[in-house]
Amino acid sequence: MTVDEVMPYKTVIFCGGIYASRIAGLPFLKKNIDKLKNKKVAVLCVGASPYDESAFAEIRAHNLTGDLKNISLFYGRGAWNESKMNFVDRTLRKMLLKSVAKKDPSTYEPWMKALMNARGQNCDWTDRKYLAPLLDYLQKRTWKRGDNLNKPEWILWIPCSSLNECVKKRTC
Repeated sequence: MTVDEVMPYKTVIFCGGIYASRIAGLPFLKKNIDKLKNKKVAVLCVGASPYDESAFAEIRAHNLTGDLKNISLFYGRGAWNESKMNFVDRTLRKMLLKSVAKKDPSTYEPWMKALMNARGQNCDWTDRKYLAPLLDYLQKRTWKRGDNLNKPEWILWIPCSSLNECVKKRTC
């Protein structure tokens, strides 16, 4: 998908997994934010950790800088399936597990606890409740007289970084 393909939409929701505190695919958004300045843009980041306010604030501070600092950010907990991880993800997981295992468990941050609890098993924490804040955000958009209500209003843009695909899209 190119940025030109999202231009017909009023709202663009960018969805990316969190890898080492970075939201996957965000460089593309940074590169094209000027073209999207007249759009309502939001980011939904997905991770394996339970929601934690301080960790979420760090993700925001680390990723939404410069022209992206005023973009709305949402979080959803995803899934963990080691058998579907690519070589790079498995290698990073092993290194991270070794690093965290050396620490005292009483000092673990929420993401560390989640990592240690998920090792060696498949976990699916997905839940529709994580979408509630994003759906509220979408419903609060103001309708203007003359809007064409028959055309799609928003697009969910999901980068598939592990497959090196450009993106998959869903529209509503």
